[in-house]
Amino acid sequence: MTLEIVILAMIAAFLGLRLYAVLGRRADHGEEPLQSRIDTPPAANGAPKPTAPKVPVRLPERASPASARVPGAPAWQPAVERGLRDISAADRRFEVASFLEGAKSAYRMILEAFWRGDKAELAQLCDADVAGQFASAIDARLAAGEVVDNRLVRIEDVTIVSASYGAPLARITLRIAADIAAVTRDREGTLIAGSLNDAVEVHDVWTFCRDVGSPNPDWQLEETDAG
Repeated sequence: MTLEIVILAMIAAFLGLRLYAVLGRRADHGEEPLQSRIDTPPAANGAPKPTAPKVPVRLPERASPASARVPGAPAWQPAVERGLRDISAADRRFEVASFLEGAKSAYRMILEAFWRGDKAELAQLCDADVAGQFASAIDARLAAGEVVDNRLVRIEDVTIVSASYGAPLARITLRIAADIAAVTRDREGTLIAGSLNDAVEVHDVWTFCRDVGSPNPDWQLEETDAG
């Protein structure tokens, strides 16, 4: 029994010396810890590579009207920038990029409602005067027995040409370039004019208006003109 105890003690001493040789001598001789060598790779000259200081990440602030442009769009004219700043100051929810996307959708919806003769939808998307003008054109078309079969192929470009704020109304005027395939038929379906195979480039100047004090976030079409 005594011999077995001695042998176990010798084995324990041997293992202790091995562990000290691997771990303990780093601290005794001033060597860097193993974990530090893993985290910080040595430089070419053998010295530890300095750790870069941590820099707090700053989130971008809310874009100003002047900087919230669609990619590739030209800089706004000074008068346009002033108008957009005034609108943004009056309505903190206003963002140029979101407005332009909404205006494109409104352009499509208004044209399609007019082509199919939907006066109720036009009354929601336009102010009373413009909705009345569309309704009159629809009535004249029906009286002539004409049926339109138009398609908005694409919207090529939307540019802000003016912006203003006069409490409580904000107004933005856009020049819109689009490709439209237009066909007009008579009551019997006979083609009168146009072709769905050949799109025509059109230019419109539309003015949208909104009461910034209203809980309704939607803009309405206030005026139309040819561009």
